[in-house]
Amino acid sequence: MSETFNDNPTKIREDEELDNAGLSNYLSNFLDISKSDFEILQFPSGFSNLTYLIKSNQKEYILRKPPIGAKVKSGHDMSREYKVLSALKNNYKKSPIPLHYCNDINIIGSDFYIMERIKGIVLRSNNFKKILTKKTQYDFIASEFVDTFAELHKLEIEKIGLSEFGRPVGYCDRQVKGWTKRYQNSKTNDIPEINFVIKWLNNNITESPYVSLIHNDFKYDNLVLDSKTLSVKSVLDWEMCTTGDPFMDLGTTLAYWINKDDPDYMREINLNITSEENNPKRGEILEMYSKKFGDEIENIVFYFVFGLFKIAVIVQQIYFRYEKGLTKDPRFKHLNYVVLAYARMAKISIEKQKIEF
Repeated sequence: MSETFNDNPTKIREDEELDNAGLSNYLSNFLDISKSDFEILQFPSGFSNLTYLIKSNQKEYILRKPPIGAKVKSGHDMSREYKVLSALKNNYKKSPIPLHYCNDINIIGSDFYIMERIKGIVLRSNNFKKILTKKTQYDFIASEFVDTFAELHKLEIEKIGLSEFGRPVGYCDRQVKGWTKRYQNSKTNDIPEINFVIKWLNNNITESPYVSLIHNDFKYDNLVLDSKTLSVKSVLDWEMCTTGDPFMDLGTTLAYWINKDDPDYMREINLNITSEENNPKRGEILEMYSKKFGDEIENIVFYFVFGLFKIAVIVQQIYFRYEKGLTKDPRFKHLNYVVLAYARMAKISIEKQKIEF
């Protein structure tokens, strides 16, 4: 498989440039960095934290920083992401190794961290058909996907040193209330479907007895696959990781999993590959996960609806930044329609009490 299918870094977007001289001078104190041989490029994909490629002395590093104009600090906490990766380094082989964290905002205008670069394939809507040519490949990566997900949820939090990380007690209640508040803080216009979903979620909060380390954004385009075997090499984007009910994590993942027979307005979003004919459906992913995790998932509609709502809010926050002129990224111009689509899907799930239609 060709390297052309990988995410390729490009020229840095306008208004997202970094201070090359200041950064190279700073990093040379910690890494094998040459001030005279220092190049920064930007990965164009992704809608949240900004990701850059640093090239120096024939080595490559990844820099992660919050987006410009971000209002929600908890969703862009670089120290939190760095702490998680540091804990996972010797306990979860499918996570990148962190190398350095900087909280001095004078270097590039915000805190940031550096991690190793993991080379491989990231499946996206514009490349997957050239990579996946057989149904068996879709089945294989779905199995790898679920195995990797369940493996994360079965990590022993105390053993990996994250027993004090997060606040698992009352997690679901805080999540519903917290994401409701985030929506209100980034609201740009009234959406009746979201109002309906918010009321239902707040009246139907569910808590499972399990506490796990949860990723909170586990989907195909946050996985790096081996270019030859398609096995999962690494899980990316740990910015929202915490400890809590693993089924909240599952609900978000199922919400990202758009079926081939979902309403047109969902399939038209085209943010991932799961609506392709050869993919298993959400219900099959749920069944695979349940077997791997070792328990049936009760009240799955609550978790699924919450996932849909959370995605809607995340997208709304990005759209809010665009509407306020805090980012000029043209990809964000029509995200308000994505917010509406997820809100409509959540309302239908509540009305039908199903995760598939």
